Amino acid sequence: MRQLHAGGQPLHVTDGVCLVQARGGDVQVVQHGKTVYTPPGEWHWHGAAPDHFMSHLAMWETAGLTDGSETTWGELATDEEYGYRE
Repeated sequence: MRQLHAGGQPLHVTDGVCLVQARGGDVQVVQHGKTVYTPPGEWHWHGAAPDHFMSHLAMWETAGLTDGSETTWGELATDEEYGYRE
C-alpha cells in the first residue's frame, strides 16, 4: 500500500531483499544492511521482493504531531509494480 509521511521515513532492511518505489520513480532494490530514505510528502511503497523474504525497521518522526496525521495511506501498489524482477 502506498503511503506518505509528513516527516519522511528512513527504512532499514535487516534481512532479505526489499523493493521501494516512489510514485513515478524506478523500483529500488535494497539489500539487507542498507538504509533508504523517503523524503517528507513523497508517496511510496515498500515490500519484500518476489521470491524473497524481508525484515525491516521503518522509522519516522512525528515532529510533535499528535493528531495522527504523520502517515497518510493511499492505494495499493499494482501487480505490475510489485512484480519487478532483478
